[in-house]
Amino acid sequence: MQPDSISETHIGLHALRAQLRKPRSQLKGRQATPEARAEVQALIGAAPVGGHRRDLLIEHLHMLNDHFHGLIERHIVALAAEMRLSVVEVFEVASFYHHFQILQDDEAAPRTTVRVCDSLSCSLAGSGTLLRQLQAELTGDVQVVSVPCVGRCEQAPAVQVGQQAVAHATAQDVVQRVTENQTAPNALPDAIRLPAYLQTGGYQWARQIASGAQAAESVIQTLESSGLRGLGGAGFPAGRKWRIVRSQAAPRLMAVNIDEGEPGTFKDRSCLESDPHRFLEGVLIAASVVGCAAVYIYLRDEYHAARVLLTQALADLQAQPPCALPHIELRRGAGAYICGEESAMIESIEGKRGEPRLRPPYIAEVGLFGRPTLEHNFETLYWIRELLEQGPEAFAAQGRHGRKGLRRYSVSGRVRQPGVKLAPAGITLRELIDEHCGGMAEGHTLYAYLPGGASGGILPARLADVPLDFDTLQPHGCFIGSAAVVVLSQHDSARDAALNVMRFFAHESCGQCTPCRVGTDKAAQLMASPVWDADTLQDLAQVMGDASICGLGQAAPNPIRCVLDYFPHEVGAA
Repeated sequence: MQPDSISETHIGLHALRAQLRKPRSQLKGRQATPEARAEVQALIGAAPVGGHRRDLLIEHLHMLNDHFHGLIERHIVALAAEMRLSVVEVFEVASFYHHFQILQDDEAAPRTTVRVCDSLSCSLAGSGTLLRQLQAELTGDVQVVSVPCVGRCEQAPAVQVGQQAVAHATAQDVVQRVTENQTAPNALPDAIRLPAYLQTGGYQWARQIASGAQAAESVIQTLESSGLRGLGGAGFPAGRKWRIVRSQAAPRLMAVNIDEGEPGTFKDRSCLESDPHRFLEGVLIAASVVGCAAVYIYLRDEYHAARVLLTQALADLQAQPPCALPHIELRRGAGAYICGEESAMIESIEGKRGEPRLRPPYIAEVGLFGRPTLEHNFETLYWIRELLEQGPEAFAAQGRHGRKGLRRYSVSGRVRQPGVKLAPAGITLRELIDEHCGGMAEGHTLYAYLPGGASGGILPARLADVPLDFDTLQPHGCFIGSAAVVVLSQHDSARDAALNVMRFFAHESCGQCTPCRVGTDKAAQLMASPVWDADTLQDLAQVMGDASICGLGQAAPNPIRCVLDYFPHEVGAA
């Protein structure tokens, strides 16, 4: 007999574990002090009947990290005791994520941490100089560090002061915010609230599908006919994915990826901050059609204001539900690009290190908590309502150059008007710049571009008329991915851009597999040489692409190959 709900599944699993082993009277190793346990309990609460849920470990670590400005060793020991875990198990999770700062008991935590983005778009806007200025001006109990992409490439250079984002940051602005202790999340964006969303017909489709007035099969057929594909990077057909997971045994679960860590990508944040209920209706439709008992939404940690906004939207929805709602939990990432990979995200939601799983089995069969799981990117779900209203034919007809549908392109770099651009799928880079970005920035001419973020490769200006869509860029050694377009000009260097993104990959590799862990680091060292060793880099790229476990190591060599193929004059390669 199948359990009636996912909560019943959790209860059954917990009872089984209790029968299999009796907990020790105390854990091995260092013991938690009563004072430290009291401090931890004050934040995470007393253990419920059956104990704290193992999958909430990262959420509890966030509470401690936020409150104490770091994870103090005595609190890690106390948290382990509270959750009946080994200290090493808690420590290995805490040390995996960049946003957790582990401190010794006698070590002072920084009052404020200032994070300066060093990824490509911000680097083009002078973030390196900004970092050095801030490190010279902000001393004492203020920590200034460089960090990978924070998802605000259109606002370059971007800085985080505590949990507050600073767009187009200057040293004066950042110092002022630190001095005035402006570290809380930014004021909430002017997003569409539930009453306004309902007035536009919001949640009607969710209500009709949940009630059976609209057949689930017809929804899947609409997705298949429209050609909608996953818009997080992999591009798997959405309708086929729904059909596969729907055929699996219940209970089925759903995991939503809003980690959006690809340098150059910020479209999910932009859409979430403008219309969160359009996304949530897509979630409800997918959960209803596929039959998902619970939904876990994984939001990147840098999006503090968006998290507040989404929490409020979920509360409004639960207070005025248009139909029976699945169990929904909002989970907070902790600064790990690898968690954008679907199985690594699932590991993180389960409270573990975000390391990709070996496949098979695929997560559609064995995913979150061992159950069949529908995983989707934010933007894919954001399209669902509009697609159902338009119909598949009308949606597909809006493409260009033989492609189907619309896409949101995150455009940054050397253009007059960076931002999220809603444009036909298949638009070319030249058309995108001229029609949607106001042309190139003053004093800049097109030299090169990254069509799919850090991992999508680099193309020269002479290929600016290639359609930007799935399957159109592969013949040129690139791919569209999440449609993160970074534009370079004659003042920039393709080899410098490639080195920047390779250093990003080396920083963000989870370290699980040797080809990626060693390969990205070694590649960055070789690429810093005045003259590239083309043969060695080609061999390294081949090994990384063939032997890495997941897409990070497999796609990391793309910038190497592109520079060697299209810009050999920059690296002294034949």
